[in-house]
Amino acid sequence: MAKYETKFKYALVKRCLVNGSSAVAVGKEFGVDDGTVRRWVQSYRHHGFKGLSKKYEHYSSEFKLSVLRRMKKDRLSYREVEAMFNLRGHGTVSRWERLYHEGGLDTLKAKPKGRPKMMKPSPPATPPKAKADDTRTREQLLDEIDYLRAEVDYLKKRKGLGSGTESDCAKKARLVRDLRQHHKLSTLLKIAGLARSTFYYQVNVLEAPDRYAALKSRIRKIYNRHKGRYGYRRVTDALRRAGEMVNHKVVQRLMQALRLKSLVRPKKYRSYRGPGHVSVANLLQRQFQAKAFGEKWVTDVTEFNVGGEKLYLSPIMDLYNGEIVTYQMSRTAHFSLVDDMLKKAIGKLPDKRRPILHSDQGWQYQMHVYRRTLAEHGITQSMSRRGNCLDNAAMESFFGTLKSECFYLKRFTSIDQLQKELREYIRYYNHYRIKSKLKGLSPVQYRTQPSRP
Repeated sequence: MAKYETKFKYALVKRCLVNGSSAVAVGKEFGVDDGTVRRWVQSYRHHGFKGLSKKYEHYSSEFKLSVLRRMKKDRLSYREVEAMFNLRGHGTVSRWERLYHEGGLDTLKAKPKGRPKMMKPSPPATPPKAKADDTRTREQLLDEIDYLRAEVDYLKKRKGLGSGTESDCAKKARLVRDLRQHHKLSTLLKIAGLARSTFYYQVNVLEAPDRYAALKSRIRKIYNRHKGRYGYRRVTDALRRAGEMVNHKVVQRLMQALRLKSLVRPKKYRSYRGPGHVSVANLLQRQFQAKAFGEKWVTDVTEFNVGGEKLYLSPIMDLYNGEIVTYQMSRTAHFSLVDDMLKKAIGKLPDKRRPILHSDQGWQYQMHVYRRTLAEHGITQSMSRRGNCLDNAAMESFFGTLKSECFYLKRFTSIDQLQKELREYIRYYNHYRIKSKLKGLSPVQYRTQPSRP
């Protein structure tokens, strides 16, 4: 297990607590497991700088038992109880719990370290047998030296090759081809464990012109145009819309060879403030499909953190095509954030449309003013059940996509910079970001396409 200096731990904790960086982002930047970073943060919160310094201590069985009882009483996780009692070893409490269940209090007692006092005398070592005289000829010794040199060169080159999508035989053949100017081919093939016919076949494949060169170039252009947000499915849809009939598995394989990956996600604003006085049924019932624009809407609020400053985003999404109908941003989570968003959305409502508007049980959506505005415009309110984020999965999915494709890809220095980027991304999301479930169209393209007879 790696040892870390106290100053290093403190620097990472400071990144999380002062700069507002996530444990995942900090861990990835410094090559430390995000679980370890979270454990340091919790230790610092409970014990300050002292909680990050090295600690060597033996614990009595009574202390271990009290820790287990406290964990059970307060329903704490292993990580929480380790931080609370300033226990450094990862997995310490889980080990104590297992021992206690296996043998009770006696098994929690510390065992004496070191060898037992009485040691049996070891038998005298037998002298090594004398080696037989080396009868190898000079030529044999030279061949052996050549073999060892070739083996060292092969292993060095293989170590520096890194991981890729090539087959094992192709990698070996490439190594042998590169080294054959310095060593005998027969020796290299023996070291690589490669048949001569296999070697020549792989060399012919390696030296053949790449029939996918033009397609790879087009894939890379699409990937770069969308700033790494497209995976192989959307890249395939984009190619097909451009007239290139290609199988999605081919695109997936080529993107792997080019090491082009859709950039991924790590979520925390909680609007729930305990049970309110309002009881609203879950009318949506996780039916996230709509037959027409303006039939079903979903909404929620999410939080961003830039250098300790916060920004809140409140959008409304139409479930017909996943389009963001309208949105509002604010540096504070006041009711005006949701109220202003709702008024803007009502102004964009198609004639005679009276949608269902679904949300979680956040305090804003229980306000009398909010509910009265909905009633005045014939909008039906629907709410998720408490603690069921999947009841509003469509909105949660959008937030995940937004953060992974926009927020986590850049280092923002100010809230103003973030607001500008969010406006650009939401426009991009509505007008240009294609979806497979919309038949390779963007939300706006899907809504405005000519209706079929």
